[in-house]
Amino acid sequence: MADHPGPGSSGGPTEAPVLIPGYTLQTMTDKISSVVISGRTPRIWWLGFGLSFLGLCCLLVAVTALLLLGVGIWGISRPVMWGFAITNFVWWIGIGHAGTFISAFLLLMRQTWRTSINRFAEAMTLFAVACAGMFPLLHLGRPKFFYWLFPYPSVYQVWPQFRSPLVWDVVAVSTYFTVSLLFWYVGLIPDLATLRDRTRRRGAKAVYGILSMGWRGSAIHWKRYESAYQILAGLATPLVISVHTVVSFDFSVSILPGWHSTIFPPYFVAGAIFSGFAMVLTLILPIRAAFGLHSFVTARHLENMAKLLLVTGLIVAYGYLSEGFMAWWSRDPYDRSMMTDRLSGAYGPVTWIVLGCNVAAPQILWSSRARRSVIALFVLSLLINIGMWTERFVIVVQSLHRDFLPAAWHLYVPTIWDWATLLGSMGLFLTLLFLFIRFLPVLSMSEMRSLLREEPAAEGRLLS
Repeated sequence: MADHPGPGSSGGPTEAPVLIPGYTLQTMTDKISSVVISGRTPRIWWLGFGLSFLGLCCLLVAVTALLLLGVGIWGISRPVMWGFAITNFVWWIGIGHAGTFISAFLLLMRQTWRTSINRFAEAMTLFAVACAGMFPLLHLGRPKFFYWLFPYPSVYQVWPQFRSPLVWDVVAVSTYFTVSLLFWYVGLIPDLATLRDRTRRRGAKAVYGILSMGWRGSAIHWKRYESAYQILAGLATPLVISVHTVVSFDFSVSILPGWHSTIFPPYFVAGAIFSGFAMVLTLILPIRAAFGLHSFVTARHLENMAKLLLVTGLIVAYGYLSEGFMAWWSRDPYDRSMMTDRLSGAYGPVTWIVLGCNVAAPQILWSSRARRSVIALFVLSLLINIGMWTERFVIVVQSLHRDFLPAAWHLYVPTIWDWATLLGSMGLFLTLLFLFIRFLPVLSMSEMRSLLREEPAAEGRLLS
């Protein structure tokens, strides 16, 4: 019963069901589930997991040194008290936005092409938010007191300062992570039941059985599942906008040139979706090639993601143009000095990298051949990931290194511990991702079955 596609299509009536060439309901389920329950782990998985685990070990060493020696091992100093930590935080939060956008927003818009990438993107969201959440805590200086940021009952009358953007971040990120986790897990339940019914290992059968919560694929189960899935999608969609808007308030509520800008909320949201879709392409293309998923993640999916990259990239480019125009139009000497320093100062090369990767490079997506080229999309996604990280570096560091007092000007130079923490967070992200690929289906089998069109007689035989 777990293999039934359900009483209704999760994609909605706007698009007709599609035929996956060469696959039936049975072979499609076998193909996706075999990655998890076959018992044979490809060598490329072990290679990737080994490299990722080395990165995770690097993170453990860096965090241990930080806790023992303090934040002084980083390159931060007055006036640049925010360095790699906040840069990494904003970057990882942005990457996590694509998963919620693909799963929740496109579900509500009844776009069925999301089905081939939503499960992977949802998992990527959770892992990216886990990486992002640790950086504000490490940046506190005394992370053991992180719980002071929560409004818990306190006999000492120590309450959070709700006018602090740090408290806003904690509330927004924890809410976002909780809703995303529930949304991801609810979507997994039918597939966990499929793995429970197909695996032959007793231990795995018991684990998948517990996690599937007694799923049997009955009509009432599907009705409750779809209701819960739609409700969680409705809750998650506003979070795509609200979370990164709150993150942008960390900067825009200040009076520092380069930060106090009213365009930051929509600009940050568009940039988050931009970087998130780039990361989805960076990761899904190698997985698609390694596990032979070309029939499920097709050229159509790649082209749709490329179009969204182009649209959000143009919004990001408009944000850059708006910043420069307002600095010139306002005639504020501090804003003009900041913009001049951003283009030709000590961090000028970094700014030009941002413009090259985030503005110039995505323009190749106007070509339909580029939108369907795996190599072009992979290289472009890597450039966008680099460009979006350097953009966050420019916003955080370049805006801080020259404040209103010239005597306090100082160049920020990252130390080996800054780089170790950044690379270690990538190791954590990829380690979680490889474990997800190995133990859970990377594609949603239940939703793929709802899209698979077959002759009624053949479908009856397969489901009988």
